[in-house]
Amino acid sequence: MTTYPISTTAIVSDVPKDGQVQWRRQRVQLRAPREDEILVRIIASGICHTDLVLSSIPPGAPGSSPYPKILGHEGAGFVEQVGSAVTHVKEGDKVLLSFDYCGKKECRACTEETPGYCGEFHAKNIFSVPEVYQVEDGGPASGLFFGQSSFSSLALVKGTSALNVSQLVKNEEELRLFAPMGCGYQTGAAAVTELADVTEHDTVAIFGLGGVGMAAIMAAKIRGAKTIIGVDRVQSRLDLAREIGATHVIDTSNLPSLAADLNTAIREIVPLGTNANFDTTGVVPIIDGGLQSLHSKGQMILIGIVNGKSMDLDLGLLLNYGSAIRGCLEGNAKPSKVDAPEASIETWTNFEFQFVPQMIEWYREGKFPIEKLSKTYSAEDFDKALAEMHNGVTIKPILLWSKES
Repeated sequence: MTTYPISTTAIVSDVPKDGQVQWRRQRVQLRAPREDEILVRIIASGICHTDLVLSSIPPGAPGSSPYPKILGHEGAGFVEQVGSAVTHVKEGDKVLLSFDYCGKKECRACTEETPGYCGEFHAKNIFSVPEVYQVEDGGPASGLFFGQSSFSSLALVKGTSALNVSQLVKNEEELRLFAPMGCGYQTGAAAVTELADVTEHDTVAIFGLGGVGMAAIMAAKIRGAKTIIGVDRVQSRLDLAREIGATHVIDTSNLPSLAADLNTAIREIVPLGTNANFDTTGVVPIIDGGLQSLHSKGQMILIGIVNGKSMDLDLGLLLNYGSAIRGCLEGNAKPSKVDAPEASIETWTNFEFQFVPQMIEWYREGKFPIEKLSKTYSAEDFDKALAEMHNGVTIKPILLWSKES
Protein backbone atom coordinates (compact mmCIF):
# COMPACT_ATOMS: atom_id res chain seq x y z
CA MET A 1 0.00 0.00 0.00
CA THR A 2 1.33 3.43 -0.99
CA THR A 3 2.01 5.87 1.82
CA TYR A 4 2.27 9.63 1.43
CA PRO A 5 4.61 11.07 4.08
CA ILE A 6 5.42 14.41 2.42
CA SER A 7 3.03 17.35 2.77
CA THR A 8 3.09 20.09 0.13
CA THR A 9 0.94 22.39 -2.01
CA ALA A 10 0.12 21.73 -5.65
CA ILE A 11 -2.15 22.83 -8.48
CA VAL A 12 -4.52 19.91 -8.97
CA SER A 13 -6.11 19.36 -12.38
CA ASP A 14 -9.64 17.95 -12.18
CA VAL A 15 -11.94 16.67 -14.92
CA PRO A 16 -12.46 19.50 -17.45
CA LYS A 17 -15.84 21.18 -17.69
CA ASP A 18 -17.20 22.22 -21.09
CA GLY A 19 -13.70 21.84 -22.51
CA GLN A 20 -12.20 24.21 -19.95
CA VAL A 21 -9.44 23.28 -17.53
CA GLN A 22 -10.38 22.90 -13.87
CA TRP A 23 -7.35 23.75 -11.75
CA ARG A 24 -7.29 24.28 -7.99
CA ARG A 25 -4.42 24.97 -5.62
CA GLN A 26 -4.46 23.00 -2.38
CA ARG A 27 -2.55 20.92 0.13
CA VAL A 28 -1.63 17.41 -0.98
CA GLN A 29 0.47 14.52 0.27
CA LEU A 30 3.34 13.11 -1.77
CA ARG A 31 4.92 9.67 -1.67
CA ALA A 32 8.64 9.30 -0.93
CA PRO A 33 11.15 9.28 -3.82
CA ARG A 34 12.21 5.90 -5.22
CA GLU A 35 15.76 4.95 -6.17
CA ASP A 36 15.62 6.59 -9.63
CA GLU A 37 13.87 9.74 -8.38
CA ILE A 38 14.74 12.92 -6.55
CA LEU A 39 12.68 15.33 -4.46
CA VAL A 40 12.93 18.92 -5.70
CA ARG A 41 11.80 22.10 -3.99
CA ILE A 42 10.29 23.93 -6.94
CA ILE A 43 10.87 27.68 -7.05
CA ALA A 44 9.47 28.31 -10.54
CA SER A 45 7.52 26.52 -13.24
CA GLY A 46 6.56 27.83 -16.67
CA ILE A 47 3.06 27.22 -17.98
CA CYS A 48 3.15 25.54 -21.39
CA HIS A 49 0.28 25.17 -23.86
CA THR A 50 0.70 21.40 -23.47
CA ASP A 51 -0.33 21.71 -19.82
CA LEU A 52 -3.60 23.29 -20.96
CA VAL A 53 -4.28 20.79 -23.73
CA LEU A 54 -3.65 17.73 -21.59
CA SER A 55 -5.79 19.03 -18.73
CA SER A 56 -8.72 19.73 -21.06
CA ILE A 57 -9.02 16.20 -22.51
CA PRO A 58 -12.14 14.38 -21.25
CA PRO A 59 -11.60 11.16 -19.28
CA GLY A 60 -11.27 8.14 -21.53
CA ALA A 61 -10.44 10.17 -24.64
CA PRO A 62 -7.21 9.43 -26.56
CA GLY A 63 -4.25 10.99 -24.77
CA SER A 64 -6.07 11.26 -21.45
CA SER A 65 -4.59 10.12 -18.16
CA PRO A 66 -6.60 9.70 -14.94
CA TYR A 67 -7.89 12.71 -13.03
CA PRO A 68 -7.10 14.25 -10.64
CA LYS A 69 -3.52 14.87 -11.69
CA ILE A 70 -0.71 17.35 -11.17
CA LEU A 71 0.87 18.76 -14.32
CA GLY A 72 3.73 21.21 -14.99
CA HIS A 73 6.84 20.37 -17.01
CA GLU A 74 9.04 23.48 -17.07
CA GLY A 75 10.31 23.33 -13.51
CA ALA A 76 13.33 24.80 -11.72
CA GLY A 77 14.41 24.36 -8.14
CA PHE A 78 16.73 22.85 -5.53
CA VAL A 79 17.33 19.19 -4.76
CA GLU A 80 16.02 18.11 -1.33
CA GLN A 81 16.45 14.31 -1.48
CA VAL A 82 18.23 11.95 -3.88
CA GLY A 83 17.36 8.35 -4.71
CA SER A 84 20.14 5.77 -4.42
CA ALA A 85 20.44 5.23 -8.20
CA VAL A 86 20.81 8.93 -9.08
CA THR A 87 24.42 10.09 -9.11
CA HIS A 88 24.58 13.34 -11.08
CA VAL A 89 22.89 15.57 -8.48
CA LYS A 90 23.16 15.95 -4.72
CA GLU A 91 21.15 17.68 -2.02
CA GLY A 92 21.20 21.45 -2.47
CA ASP A 93 22.04 21.44 -6.18
CA LYS A 94 20.23 23.78 -8.56
CA VAL A 95 18.30 21.88 -11.23
CA LEU A 96 16.34 22.66 -14.37
CA LEU A 97 13.80 20.02 -15.31
CA SER A 98 13.00 18.60 -18.72
CA PHE A 99 11.42 15.48 -20.20
CA ASP A 100 11.95 11.83 -19.26
CA TYR A 101 13.26 9.01 -21.47
CA CYS A 102 14.33 5.37 -21.05
CA GLY A 103 18.08 5.66 -21.81
CA LYS A 104 18.25 1.98 -22.75
CA LYS A 105 20.96 0.80 -25.10
CA GLU A 106 18.38 -1.02 -27.20
CA CYS A 107 16.42 2.21 -27.75
CA ARG A 108 17.67 3.64 -31.03
CA ALA A 109 16.42 7.16 -30.30
CA CYS A 110 18.21 7.30 -26.96
CA THR A 111 21.46 5.86 -28.30
CA GLU A 112 21.36 8.36 -31.16
CA GLU A 113 20.94 11.17 -28.61
CA THR A 114 17.45 12.17 -29.76
CA PRO A 115 15.52 11.01 -26.68
CA GLY A 116 12.45 13.03 -27.65
CA TYR A 117 11.65 10.06 -29.89
CA CYS A 118 12.33 7.45 -27.20
CA GLY A 119 10.11 4.40 -27.60
CA GLU A 120 8.73 5.10 -24.12
CA PHE A 121 8.32 8.87 -24.56
CA HIS A 122 4.54 8.99 -24.34
CA ALA A 123 4.34 6.54 -21.46
CA LYS A 124 6.94 8.46 -19.47
CA ASN A 125 5.81 11.98 -20.28
CA ILE A 126 2.25 12.36 -21.56
CA PHE A 127 0.61 9.75 -19.35
CA SER A 128 0.95 10.60 -15.68
CA VAL A 129 1.94 7.94 -13.13
CA PRO A 130 -0.91 6.88 -10.77
CA GLU A 131 -0.80 7.27 -6.99
CA VAL A 132 2.06 9.75 -6.74
CA TYR A 133 -0.03 12.21 -4.70
CA GLN A 134 -2.85 11.94 -2.22
CA VAL A 135 -5.40 14.77 -2.45
CA GLU A 136 -6.61 15.79 1.00
CA ASP A 137 -10.28 15.98 -0.01
CA GLY A 138 -10.23 12.87 -2.17
CA GLY A 139 -8.24 9.87 -3.28
CA PRO A 140 -4.88 9.46 -4.99
CA ALA A 141 -3.74 11.75 -7.81
CA SER A 142 -1.31 11.00 -10.62
CA GLY A 143 2.01 12.78 -11.07
CA LEU A 144 5.48 12.55 -12.67
CA PHE A 145 4.05 14.31 -15.72
CA PHE A 146 7.04 14.69 -18.07
CA GLY A 147 8.98 13.08 -15.24
CA GLN A 148 8.39 16.05 -12.92
CA SER A 149 4.84 17.43 -12.30
CA SER A 150 6.35 20.77 -11.34
CA PHE A 151 3.06 22.51 -10.47
CA SER A 152 3.91 21.54 -6.92
CA SER A 153 5.98 23.19 -4.22
CA LEU A 154 7.72 19.85 -3.66
CA ALA A 155 7.91 17.57 -6.68
CA LEU A 156 9.04 14.03 -7.32
CA VAL A 157 11.33 14.07 -10.36
CA LYS A 158 12.87 11.28 -12.38
CA GLY A 159 16.67 11.49 -12.35
CA THR A 160 16.66 11.51 -16.15
CA SER A 161 14.52 14.68 -16.11
CA ALA A 162 16.90 16.70 -13.94
CA LEU A 163 19.77 18.78 -15.29
CA ASN A 164 22.32 19.88 -12.69
CA VAL A 165 22.95 23.56 -13.39
CA SER A 166 24.74 24.45 -10.16
CA GLN A 167 27.85 25.50 -12.12
CA LEU A 168 25.87 27.27 -14.86
CA VAL A 169 23.25 29.34 -13.04
CA LYS A 170 24.49 32.29 -11.02
CA ASN A 171 21.60 32.81 -8.61
CA GLU A 172 17.99 32.05 -7.79
CA GLU A 173 16.74 34.86 -10.01
CA GLU A 174 18.37 33.29 -13.05
CA LEU A 175 17.07 29.87 -12.08
CA ARG A 176 13.52 31.24 -12.17
CA LEU A 177 14.07 32.91 -15.54
CA PHE A 178 15.50 29.73 -17.05
CA ALA A 179 12.64 27.45 -15.92
CA PRO A 180 11.03 27.20 -19.41
CA MET A 181 14.30 26.12 -21.02
CA GLY A 182 13.54 22.46 -20.35
CA CYS A 183 10.61 22.45 -22.78
CA GLY A 184 9.27 25.53 -24.55
CA TYR A 185 12.45 27.40 -25.31
CA GLN A 186 14.39 24.22 -26.06
CA THR A 187 11.68 23.01 -28.44
CA GLY A 188 11.51 26.22 -30.46
CA ALA A 189 15.21 26.99 -30.65
CA ALA A 190 16.39 23.44 -31.25
CA ALA A 191 13.81 22.90 -34.01
CA VAL A 192 15.67 25.61 -35.90
CA THR A 193 19.25 24.62 -35.09
CA GLU A 194 19.15 20.87 -34.46
CA LEU A 195 16.32 19.64 -36.70
CA ALA A 196 16.10 22.04 -39.66
CA ASP A 197 19.75 23.15 -39.37
CA VAL A 198 18.93 26.65 -40.59
CA THR A 199 21.84 28.64 -42.06
CA GLU A 200 22.49 32.13 -43.37
CA HIS A 201 21.27 31.02 -46.79
CA ASP A 202 17.76 30.20 -45.56
CA THR A 203 14.45 32.01 -45.40
CA VAL A 204 12.11 30.82 -42.66
CA ALA A 205 8.63 31.49 -41.29
CA ILE A 206 7.44 30.80 -37.75
CA PHE A 207 3.70 30.36 -37.23
CA GLY A 208 2.48 31.21 -33.73
CA LEU A 209 4.52 33.53 -31.51
CA GLY A 210 4.18 32.08 -28.07
CA GLY A 211 7.24 31.00 -26.10
CA VAL A 212 8.14 28.24 -28.58
CA GLY A 213 7.74 30.46 -31.63
CA MET A 214 9.68 33.35 -30.10
CA ALA A 215 12.55 31.02 -29.20
CA ALA A 216 12.56 29.86 -32.82
CA ILE A 217 12.76 33.51 -33.99
CA MET A 218 15.78 34.08 -31.75
CA ALA A 219 17.49 30.89 -32.92
CA ALA A 220 16.92 31.78 -36.58
CA LYS A 221 18.57 35.14 -35.95
CA ILE A 222 21.47 33.43 -34.17
CA ARG A 223 21.91 31.21 -37.22
CA GLY A 224 21.88 34.29 -39.46
CA ALA A 225 18.84 33.34 -41.57
CA LYS A 226 18.48 36.00 -44.28
CA THR A 227 14.69 36.28 -43.94
CA ILE A 228 12.73 35.53 -40.76
CA ILE A 229 8.95 35.88 -40.95
CA GLY A 230 6.90 35.92 -37.75
CA VAL A 231 3.23 35.01 -38.12
CA ASP A 232 0.55 35.65 -35.48
CA ARG A 233 -2.76 37.45 -34.92
CA VAL A 234 -1.74 39.47 -31.83
CA GLN A 235 -0.11 42.81 -32.67
CA SER A 236 1.98 43.02 -29.50
CA ARG A 237 3.55 39.67 -30.31
CA LEU A 238 4.28 40.72 -33.88
CA ASP A 239 5.96 43.89 -32.56
CA LEU A 240 8.09 41.88 -30.13
CA ALA A 241 9.02 39.40 -32.86
CA ARG A 242 10.48 42.29 -34.86
CA GLU A 243 12.38 43.47 -31.80
CA ILE A 244 14.04 40.09 -31.21
CA GLY A 245 14.91 39.17 -34.78
CA ALA A 246 12.03 38.87 -37.26
CA THR A 247 12.74 40.71 -40.51
CA HIS A 248 9.05 40.62 -41.51
CA VAL A 249 5.73 39.85 -39.81
CA ILE A 250 2.30 38.75 -41.02
CA ASP A 251 -0.91 39.47 -39.12
CA THR A 252 -3.27 36.54 -39.76
CA SER A 253 -6.24 38.45 -38.31
CA ASN A 254 -6.32 40.31 -41.63
CA LEU A 255 -6.38 37.17 -43.80
CA PRO A 256 -9.89 36.05 -44.90
CA SER A 257 -8.64 32.65 -46.11
CA LEU A 258 -5.79 31.39 -43.94
CA ALA A 259 -4.40 28.78 -46.31
CA ALA A 260 -4.49 30.74 -49.57
CA ASP A 261 -3.82 34.19 -48.16
CA LEU A 262 -0.95 33.09 -45.93
CA ASN A 263 0.79 31.54 -48.92
CA THR A 264 0.26 34.78 -50.86
CA ALA A 265 1.52 36.94 -47.99
CA ILE A 266 4.68 34.86 -47.58
CA ARG A 267 5.42 34.90 -51.31
CA GLU A 268 5.04 38.66 -51.39
CA ILE A 269 8.06 38.69 -49.07
CA VAL A 270 9.98 35.76 -50.61
CA PRO A 271 8.63 35.07 -54.12
CA LEU A 272 10.42 31.74 -54.43
CA GLY A 273 9.12 30.55 -51.05
CA THR A 274 10.68 29.68 -47.72
CA ASN A 275 13.21 26.95 -47.00
CA ALA A 276 11.72 26.01 -43.62
CA ASN A 277 8.43 26.79 -41.90
CA PHE A 278 7.77 26.04 -38.24
CA ASP A 279 4.18 25.64 -37.03
CA THR A 280 3.47 25.97 -33.32
CA THR A 281 -0.28 26.56 -33.70
CA GLY A 282 -1.65 23.16 -34.73
CA VAL A 283 -4.14 25.05 -36.95
CA VAL A 284 -4.62 23.01 -40.13
CA PRO A 285 -5.28 25.91 -42.58
CA ILE A 286 -2.10 27.61 -41.36
CA ILE A 287 -0.14 24.40 -41.88
CA ASP A 288 -1.69 24.10 -45.35
CA GLY A 289 -0.66 27.65 -46.24
CA GLY A 290 2.81 27.02 -44.90
CA LEU A 291 3.19 23.90 -47.01
CA GLN A 292 2.10 25.77 -50.14
CA SER A 293 4.61 28.53 -49.48
CA LEU A 294 7.70 26.30 -49.40
CA HIS A 295 10.57 26.62 -51.83
CA SER A 296 11.67 23.41 -53.54
CA LYS A 297 13.22 21.04 -50.99
CA GLY A 298 11.58 23.08 -48.22
CA GLN A 299 10.58 21.67 -44.84
CA MET A 300 7.30 22.08 -42.98
CA ILE A 301 8.08 21.41 -39.31
CA LEU A 302 5.11 20.48 -37.09
CA ILE A 303 5.54 21.50 -33.45
CA GLY A 304 2.00 22.41 -32.36
CA ILE A 305 -0.31 19.63 -31.19
CA VAL A 306 -2.12 18.11 -34.19
CA ASN A 307 -3.19 14.74 -32.79
CA GLY A 308 -6.43 13.58 -34.44
CA LYS A 309 -6.32 16.29 -37.11
CA SER A 310 -6.03 15.71 -40.85
CA MET A 311 -5.79 17.69 -44.07
CA ASP A 312 -6.22 17.11 -47.80
CA LEU A 313 -2.84 16.92 -49.45
CA ASP A 314 -1.78 16.56 -53.07
CA LEU A 315 1.19 14.23 -52.67
CA GLY A 316 2.54 15.52 -55.96
CA LEU A 317 3.45 18.70 -54.09
CA LEU A 318 5.97 16.71 -52.07
CA LEU A 319 7.13 14.58 -54.98
CA ASN A 320 7.56 17.32 -57.57
CA TYR A 321 9.29 19.83 -55.32
CA GLY A 322 11.12 17.59 -52.87
CA SER A 323 9.20 19.13 -49.99
CA ALA A 324 8.95 17.46 -46.60
CA ILE A 325 6.60 17.50 -43.64
CA ARG A 326 8.39 16.65 -40.39
CA GLY A 327 7.16 16.17 -36.88
CA CYS A 328 9.21 17.66 -34.06
CA LEU A 329 9.33 16.65 -30.40
CA GLU A 330 11.48 18.63 -27.97
CA GLY A 331 13.23 20.30 -30.89
CA ASN A 332 15.15 17.12 -31.76
CA ALA A 333 17.52 18.37 -29.06
CA LYS A 334 20.49 16.21 -28.20
CA PRO A 335 20.92 15.46 -24.50
CA SER A 336 24.71 15.65 -24.72
CA LYS A 337 27.66 16.64 -26.80
CA VAL A 338 29.16 13.15 -26.61
CA ASP A 339 29.64 12.10 -30.22
CA ALA A 340 32.18 9.27 -29.99
CA PRO A 341 30.72 5.99 -31.33
CA GLU A 342 31.98 4.12 -28.28
CA ALA A 343 30.24 6.50 -25.88
CA SER A 344 27.75 4.67 -23.69
CA ILE A 345 24.41 5.80 -22.35
CA GLU A 346 25.98 5.85 -18.91
CA THR A 347 28.57 8.34 -20.17
CA TRP A 348 26.15 10.91 -21.53
CA THR A 349 23.30 10.59 -19.04
CA ASN A 350 25.34 12.60 -16.55
CA PHE A 351 25.56 15.43 -19.10
CA GLU A 352 22.01 15.30 -20.34
CA PHE A 353 20.14 18.11 -22.05
CA GLN A 354 23.24 19.90 -23.24
CA PHE A 355 21.10 22.13 -25.43
CA VAL A 356 20.10 23.91 -22.23
CA PRO A 357 23.70 25.01 -21.54
CA GLN A 358 23.83 26.20 -25.15
CA MET A 359 20.78 28.42 -24.56
CA ILE A 360 22.30 29.74 -21.35
CA GLU A 361 25.46 30.64 -23.27
CA TRP A 362 23.36 32.49 -25.87
CA TYR A 363 21.57 34.32 -23.07
CA ARG A 364 24.88 35.43 -21.54
CA GLU A 365 25.98 36.71 -24.95
CA GLY A 366 22.78 38.77 -25.32
CA LYS A 367 21.55 36.65 -28.24
CA PHE A 368 18.66 34.92 -26.46
CA PRO A 369 16.71 37.64 -24.61
CA ILE A 370 14.14 35.40 -22.95
CA GLU A 371 13.52 38.03 -20.27
CA LYS A 372 11.42 39.84 -22.90
CA LEU A 373 9.04 36.87 -23.09
CA SER A 374 8.28 36.03 -19.48
CA LYS A 375 6.14 37.39 -16.70
CA THR A 376 6.12 35.95 -13.18
CA TYR A 377 3.08 35.22 -11.02
CA SER A 378 2.66 33.84 -7.55
CA ALA A 379 1.53 30.22 -7.79
CA GLU A 380 -1.69 31.19 -6.07
CA ASP A 381 -2.42 33.59 -8.96
CA PHE A 382 -2.43 30.85 -11.59
CA ASP A 383 -5.90 31.90 -12.79
CA LYS A 384 -4.57 35.35 -13.68
CA ALA A 385 -1.57 33.76 -15.44
CA LEU A 386 -3.90 31.56 -17.51
CA ALA A 387 -6.13 34.50 -18.45
CA GLU A 388 -3.21 36.69 -19.52
CA MET A 389 -1.66 33.81 -21.47
CA HIS A 390 -4.98 33.28 -23.26
CA ASN A 391 -5.54 36.92 -24.21
CA GLY A 392 -1.97 37.50 -25.37
CA VAL A 393 -0.87 39.83 -22.57
CA THR A 394 1.79 37.34 -21.48
CA ILE A 395 3.84 35.10 -23.75
CA LYS A 396 5.43 32.87 -21.12
CA PRO A 397 3.88 32.92 -17.62
CA ILE A 398 6.15 31.56 -14.90
CA LEU A 399 4.62 30.53 -11.57
CA LEU A 400 6.71 31.25 -8.49
CA TRP A 401 6.55 28.91 -5.51
CA SER A 402 7.57 30.01 -2.03
CA LYS A 403 9.14 27.62 0.44
CA GLU A 404 5.91 27.68 2.42
CA SER A 405 3.60 27.25 -0.65
